[in-house]
Amino acid sequence: MTTSPLNPGLHPVLAAVTERITRRSAAARADYLALMARARKAGTQRKGMGCANLAHAFAASPAHDKLAIKEQKAPNIGIVTAYNDMLSAHQPYATYPEFIKQVARAHGGTAQVAGGVPAMCDGITQGAEGMELSLFSRDVIAMAAAVALSHKTFDAALYLGVCDKIVPGLLIGALRFGHLATVFVPAGPMTSGLPNDQKAKVRQQYAQGQVTRDALLEAESASYHSAGTCTFYGTANSNQMMMEIMGLHLPGSSFINPGTTLREALTAEAVRRALAQVPAEAGGQAPMSLADIVDEKAIVNTIVGLLATGGSTNHTIHLIAMARSAGVLIDWDDFSELSAVVPLLARIYPNGSADVNHFQAAGGMGFLIRELLAAGLLHDDVNTVVGRGLHRYTQEPWLNDGQLAWRDVPATSGDLGVLRPVAEPFSADGGLKLMQGNLGRAVIKTSAVKPEHRVVRAPAIVFHDQQDMLEAFQKGELERDFVAVLTYQGPRANGMPELHKLTPALGVLQDKGFKVALVTDGRMSGASGKVPAAIHVSPEAVDNGPIARVRTGDVIVLDGTTGELRAEVDAATWAARSTEAPDLSGNEAGVGRELFGLFRQNAGSAESGGSPLFGHALHL
Repeated sequence: MTTSPLNPGLHPVLAAVTERITRRSAAARADYLALMARARKAGTQRKGMGCANLAHAFAASPAHDKLAIKEQKAPNIGIVTAYNDMLSAHQPYATYPEFIKQVARAHGGTAQVAGGVPAMCDGITQGAEGMELSLFSRDVIAMAAAVALSHKTFDAALYLGVCDKIVPGLLIGALRFGHLATVFVPAGPMTSGLPNDQKAKVRQQYAQGQVTRDALLEAESASYHSAGTCTFYGTANSNQMMMEIMGLHLPGSSFINPGTTLREALTAEAVRRALAQVPAEAGGQAPMSLADIVDEKAIVNTIVGLLATGGSTNHTIHLIAMARSAGVLIDWDDFSELSAVVPLLARIYPNGSADVNHFQAAGGMGFLIRELLAAGLLHDDVNTVVGRGLHRYTQEPWLNDGQLAWRDVPATSGDLGVLRPVAEPFSADGGLKLMQGNLGRAVIKTSAVKPEHRVVRAPAIVFHDQQDMLEAFQKGELERDFVAVLTYQGPRANGMPELHKLTPALGVLQDKGFKVALVTDGRMSGASGKVPAAIHVSPEAVDNGPIARVRTGDVIVLDGTTGELRAEVDAATWAARSTEAPDLSGNEAGVGRELFGLFRQNAGSAESGGSPLFGHALHL
């Protein structure tokens, strides 16, 4: 039990779920820690490296860095970057490596770009073939990060990444090098543009043919308008919240805009923290490795943060994979049980009209963490990149006469329409529920769904392709109550693309008064929400999951209040139905999909993280 004055006792459900996860993870976690202990004992390879090998390691370095690396008297930081200038969120990283090197030199260390990882934009590939590479890009990023650090010439690592699959991939890879001092370095959100609710309205108008493509493009361009993370609370900004509440960002650093003096000061401090946390023999002062930070309690804290902020449903897949890389085994029961007791404290689009800049201005992560700690809904007794105790994250950064400092966040929220205390939440639960029934297991996010839309009982219309559903909408064939059952969208079928492109059409039908819902073994974007959707249905259809037995006309019950997900078909008829897959060959080639055949064949279920990397125990 934590001893922080902010958190005198844990909520019993938080304590029980944490204990269950710890028991479940005992063997995997022990193996992981043993692996990290061996890596820590071996240290960097520089000391025992052959002269030719070592010469390769610093051949291109400036003279001062070359001398420092050669003499092995200064800690060396490996930078793993997801920079490209197509992603607005990652464009600011162009200048980070040189700045990091300068700061490292000024504090007695060196830094090198160890490697780059791919970074694709789901916003560009929504509804297109490239989206079928999106989920697996996470695992490619994890492997690329491992390649970058495999040279074993680094004492610490800084990870530069923000968006949807990039941060999960970086952390999965980083945890395989969990013996290193590690800091994740954010770049921050773009400033606020066209309000998100106005953007959503224009999207629905376009779906109905009420505005032109030029009008839609103008609205989108006014929303996504500059460098930085998109400002809605989708997967990218959920990533930033998670890294902060996990203790891998500096306190209050997630949502500071790019190009500001404060952002630069935080980046410099991240370098100093990384240097300080390396082992003493490598020049550090306060040894702290990634494996010391990411444990069962840190993972539970991250689930709580996701629930309290109404974060992306994508993390019911990603966080499971991330935790597994640290030997921590979680499942949807854990999410659902915690959701029942964790209140919703933030309303950020799509759960409200505000964006992450408004959230930050209202008190941001410091206010949120302080409230949850005080209610016994977070573990305070965890390690972070700034030391022991999550209470350190109840402060916000500021510049005091030009110097970076931290201060307590305000006692009250700056905007109760955006951020609330535990005593007066937006809802008593976190709005994420496990769905179960004869269709399998799934999750539903209800925090953005109005109560009157959370229960739907209607005939199924079965689709195997999202484009077929959109065409049916355009033809006016969906003007009725129905449950869209979209099958063969799981990891093994086609890489589990996001289906966010369906949201405007379904939203239009719901606004017309029809009872509509979606049931799918695919994913929805972190930006989706107003229409009830049972997603990530497992087992997926291609694995003979029961969702493949649904036929058009079957009555489907989706109850977002009780968690029931059922087809009203008698048991004998249900059991007799085949689950033969349609022709999926169209998903196998084009835009590089042919390179990912092994990934599709070996992918795990959504509830196990949807990864081809976890088919065997990763800790072995």
